[in-house]
Amino acid sequence: MARCIKLDMDCAQSCRLAASYMAGGSEFTQTMCQVCADICETCSHECATHQRDHCQRCAQACRKCAEVCGQMA
Repeated sequence: MARCIKLDMDCAQSCRLAASYMAGGSEFTQTMCQVCADICETCSHECATHQRDHCQRCAQACRKCAEVCGQMA
């Protein structure tokens, strides 16, 4: 589960950074949203491999975030 936890933290940080770029009107918003989508997608795959309920909920949330960030990119 160590990789899962690390990816969860990476995902949360990338989401905060993407939101900050959007709020500030950064010219790098699209790039950051694509990076965020990639990280969230990787995180969702890892979380989905664990059968615990909270892991499955996390995988679902990460998939949704990856989808939305991908649309913004």
